Amino acid sequence: MITGNIFANLFKGLFGKKEMCVLMVGLDAAGKTTILYKLKLGFNVETVEYKNISFTASDMGGQDKTWPLWYHYFQITQRLIFVVDSSDTEHVNEVHKELMRMLAEDKLRDTVLLMFANK
Repeated sequence: MITGNIFANLFKGLFGKKEMCVLMVGLDAAGKTTILYKLKLGFNVETVEYKNISFTASDMGGQDKTWPLWYHYFQITQRLIFVVDSSDTEHVNEVHKELMRMLAEDKLRDTVLLMFANK
């Protein structure tokens, strides 16, 4: 499975053999749940184990009303996957604004960021 191998190599390089808390965020319909389901057959929380990698990923949803919930997870987040719908040019400014707000968060200062352009 090509997708599984790509993610395995990516996460092996990023995470090693440690267990990590991964927060997956992005605007509504960016593809967060689809990505999570590609890793494991998605508010969704999944612990994914693949070869020597084990991590817990939280897909927080992207509707406006769920955004405040993202910030409650920042303190325990070690890796952040920010998912963007690359075909949605209408929300580029909104994506930029939210990403900049997250990057300014002190609680995420030492967090590794992966920006994932989907679709």
